[in-house]
Amino acid sequence: MSATIALSGTKKGVISVTKIDEPYGAGSASVASIGISLSGDSENPEWKVHLPMDNLDAVISALEAFRK
Repeated sequence: MSATIALSGTKKGVISVTKIDEPYGAGSASVASIGISLSGDSENPEWKVHLPMDNLDAVISALEAFRK
């Protein structure tokens, strides 16, 4: 599962969101990987963060609070 979103304020930039299973080797917990690519290359973002799935609901709630 993945999604690519146009990065506002850029000509080609994208935000990529992907679920990665076992990112740190066998038995490691899945993460949501969020990447930023100014060049539009969603496969090789310049910046990325891995969020443990156990933290995803809290991160989504925090982000939703910014819209208020």
